[in-house]
Amino acid sequence: MSRPNPAAERTIPANAENRYRVSGADLPLSCPMPGMSLWNSHPKVYLPIAEQGGHAKCPYCGAEYDLEP
Repeated sequence: MSRPNPAAERTIPANAENRYRVSGADLPLSCPMPGMSLWNSHPKVYLPIAEQGGHAKCPYCGAEYDLEP
């Protein structure tokens, strides 16, 4: 019998969505974000969302991030 992995239940599938809404608590912003499963993703890259008017696009996967006010 396998035991459930509580850490796996909290992960977000990487590259599962094309647009993410993020808050100030998520800064500094990286793609993939902490909590995303990394095994099937690209290298971690930091995105300068605050300097780009609250919007950033990942150069690897094309995921778009919008900073909530």
